[in-house]
Amino acid sequence: MSEFAKSLSISASALQAQSTRLRHVSENISNADTPGYRRKTVPFEAVRDLSADVEKVSVGPVRLDRSDLEQVYDPSHPLADDSGHYKGSNVDLMIEIADAREAQRSYEANLKMFEQGRQMSSSLMDLLRR
Repeated sequence: MSEFAKSLSISASALQAQSTRLRHVSENISNADTPGYRRKTVPFEAVRDLSADVEKVSVGPVRLDRSDLEQVYDPSHPLADDSGHYKGSNVDLMIEIADAREAQRSYEANLKMFEQGRQMSSSLMDLLRR
């Protein structure tokens, strides 16, 4: 496998990983007000691709944040206990927005690397044709 193809493969795996991360962040944001919802996180792992002799980025198994759920006071809520509290979610919108921005910027950086690798490969092919 050529070095250009390797760089494209690495960038593509990183794009896919950031896309998965952004999907889980958006799920967390959309479920921020769902009672009992636990925040989802995805770890990244380096995986050795022996056929291409490169290390790619892979998404590990989805993990649930085990931090305490927020106690919400609303005696009229159907899930409220005798004291008027029910368990909300453990999603912090500020953390989710920061994660979304980080994932977006990482995605854009990897997309730029992918485009540059493709342009360099195309320029090399043009030079070889002459």
